[in-house]
Amino acid sequence: MLGDLNSDNQWNELDETELNNIINNPFMKSSLIQHKIDINQNGYFDDEDILFLKHLYKYKNPYIAQEKAQNFIFPQPRELYRYLPTYEYIQQPLFSISHDIIRRTPFVFLGQIKGIEDPSCYSKRVLDEIFTEAVRFAFAYELRKRDLTDTERNYTERKIKRCEELFNEKKYYQLLLDLTSLVEDAETLSTVTQSEFIQKILYVRDHLKDILVSKEYQAFKDGKSNYLTIFRIIESHLKSDLNISLKLDELPPPRDFTNLENYLDRAEWQVYKSKTSIEDFKKLVLYAQYDRRYLRAVSRTSPKFNDIQLENHNLPMILLFREALRITKSKKAAIGLLDESVRIPMGWVKSIPEKMLPSSIALENFLLPGNKEDGSDKTRHWNVFGGVALYKSPKESLLLALQRENLDLKTNGYSLEAMNEFIRDTIANINGIYYIVSINPDLLYKMDQ
Repeated sequence: MLGDLNSDNQWNELDETELNNIINNPFMKSSLIQHKIDINQNGYFDDEDILFLKHLYKYKNPYIAQEKAQNFIFPQPRELYRYLPTYEYIQQPLFSISHDIIRRTPFVFLGQIKGIEDPSCYSKRVLDEIFTEAVRFAFAYELRKRDLTDTERNYTERKIKRCEELFNEKKYYQLLLDLTSLVEDAETLSTVTQSEFIQKILYVRDHLKDILVSKEYQAFKDGKSNYLTIFRIIESHLKSDLNISLKLDELPPPRDFTNLENYLDRAEWQVYKSKTSIEDFKKLVLYAQYDRRYLRAVSRTSPKFNDIQLENHNLPMILLFREALRITKSKKAAIGLLDESVRIPMGWVKSIPEKMLPSSIALENFLLPGNKEDGSDKTRHWNVFGGVALYKSPKESLLLALQRENLDLKTNGYSLEAMNEFIRDTIANINGIYYIVSINPDLLYKMDQ
């Protein structure tokens, strides 16, 4: 029953009380509750929905409510009933109500979006999604702003400023993704419980990104220096950022699974993978195929070799892991679910005869984020080494990752292509380690009541 917000199979004043609570922060409610609010079924939570709902709650009977409606057309009573199969994915409506939060938002541009004239249908949709994400962040920011650490507050202020710049430059799609990323940070991350190592690990990631576009790396590309020059630069960042002293060219091979302790870790991993149910797998696939926010993030890909700094991969993985965690209620189980989901859809797509596929398709991009050159590769790196950080520690996971990538680099003769992947794989590994460890399930579950 649409509008039955307390699920007692009635429409009455109790639902109106619940509606008022939801208006205070609709994003802290489940997708099903938000779906029930969208009584006019236009894909938006808007002022007309509130008008219809309060009118319905006043009369309690949809036939009487329709009869008593004056100066507006009330939905047909039968429209208020929907039968949702358990396998149907429920999309959250976009936010479009008049709300005090809009005046209290940290974003200046939020008050300007509705005034943009004559956008195309596509532009209007993107702007509506920007509006929703900005409001969603404003709600999360109000809940947490008093408890932010100095690091979190400075980060938030920089990101807010960046979003304003993107709006002024009319880079709307990039703004949408930056806002989504900011929302995910606000709703799921807290530095309070982070170790010093985790707090600093993204410095290494950002330095690796800088290396890929540095003059030193260009000299390596041009054959004017060898791989050891790049190794020394990476080693200096590991030392200054994380106090890790090592020689990359002297690293031992990855851990040996004949070692009992290592084998037991792997065995536990396999247990969680084996517990992945068909129902959980279906839920994640439906999410990846239909969720508006995930599809926006995963759609930003670039032609082969154009995403050298791996900018297009992390946000989709954060969203995918968050959904897996929502489904499984356990980080290790979420890792297992993602591990299975990376492999199975890839097998499905590869089973289709090549002559039936468009020539431009990336076979591994069915469920997975990433660009044409990456496919499932970076997704596995993100998930695997993020998972290892749970079984061991973030530091041990990073060292193991470096050993693993170094072995591949050595096997491929320290070529430019191999060095590209050594650095880019390490970026993906660090992203996985940081976010899987840092996401706070308590914050996550509060957003899905």
